[in-house]
Order: sequence, then structure tokens, then C-alpha cells
Amino acid sequence: MNQSRILVVDDEPQIQRFLKPSLSAAGYEVVEAGTGAEALKAVATQAPDLVILDLGLPDMDGKEVITSLRGWSDIPILILSARDRESEKIAALDLGADDYVEKPFGIGELTARIRTALRHRGRRDAIPAVTEIDGLTIDPIKRRVTRDGETVHLTPKEYDLLLLLARHAGRVVTHRALLTTVWGPAHGDDLHYLRVFIGQLRQKIERDPTQPRIVRTEPGVGYRMAEQE
Repeated sequence: MNQSRILVVDDEPQIQRFLKPSLSAAGYEVVEAGTGAEALKAVATQAPDLVILDLGLPDMDGKEVITSLRGWSDIPILILSARDRESEKIAALDLGADDYVEKPFGIGELTARIRTALRHRGRRDAIPAVTEIDGLTIDPIKRRVTRDGETVHLTPKEYDLLLLLARHAGRVVTHRALLTTVWGPAHGDDLHYLRVFIGQLRQKIERDPTQPRIVRTEPGVGYRMAEQE
């Protein structure tokens, strides 16, 4: 039984009434907060393992909660919000949220995202062990990439891009985060540049680049590498 503690931050009573029994049935301990201030206090005093955060709170915007938490905590933050604009998703993710689920939502998808986020806790900046996905092997120690045992020849930037996605496998990485990390702050808006490199990378690592299974597109937001097998 999973004993991870989850803080649900939402001012809608019906959401709290639905989530608490659903998450409890999945084996999680649930802590509730209805405001941003209550959320910050709960993280500090009750040590949850993950935060589910609504962006529309009565006392502050949820993005302010993310900014405050990221000043002193690396706790996984999963956004659960009715705001469906791409700009809202991108802003929340760029500020440090780990994932984003839109309302209305299915509890199966939500618990799957929770499991993924919890697996990555404590490994935000760590170099991963060997990653294997759909026949692709990424070995960061040897700085070697193979496909079905054959060496894949990548340019330095292609390799850096692939490794960044591998470090966050299962989580969406925004366009801006990829561009600024791999190419530097001056390239934060060069979306076409990123798409070209993603296309080149897929040609080398995917079995069928037109139906990518390893590096998946999150439309309007960024890219997500599939989880390790």
C-alpha cells in the first residue's frame, strides 16, 4: 500500500469531496487546503510528498504558490485546473510545476501522473542511470546512445537535447526550458529552431519518425519523453 502523503489545494468543495476518497482508495494519505496561504503552511508543517494545485485560488494565483514553493522546496507539483489556455500551462510549467491535468479529468489519468511525479522526486537534477526505451539506450556516463545495439551518431546539441528529455522522462518539458537550457537564454523564443532539432533527433532514434513513441509532442507546450521500460 502506498503511504505517500498528497496535499490537495483547491477551493471547490466538490473537487475535495471527490479527490479525497478516490486518492485514499488508491493508498494515499490526503491533506487538504483551500487557499494558497494554507497550502504553503501545509507544505512547511505536514511534509507532503506531492502537491495537487488548482491555479484559481481565492487569495492568490496558483502560479504564485509555485513560485513561493520553488524558492525552498523541490516537492513535485501537479497542476489540476480548468484553465485550458496554452499560456497558462506553459507559465505554470516554466515556474516549476511538474505536470498539468485539465478539469474535467479522469481519476485514472490523475493517479498515473501522480505515480510518475513521485518516481522523480529527489532526482530533479540527477544524472540518470542507463535509460532504455523502445530499443533505444542512453548511457550518460559513457555519453553513448544506441538503437537495437547499434550506435546512434548524434551532434552535441542533439545529444544534450535527448539527455535533458531523458532526465525528465515521463514529464513535459516546455519549449522555453529546452531552448534556454540547451542553447542559452538568447534562444528562448526560437521555437522553429527547436522543432527542426526535434525532427532531426526523431529521424535518428524513432522506429517510425512520423509516429514517434520516444519523444512525444505536447501541443503548444513542449515535449515529453516516454518513461523507461
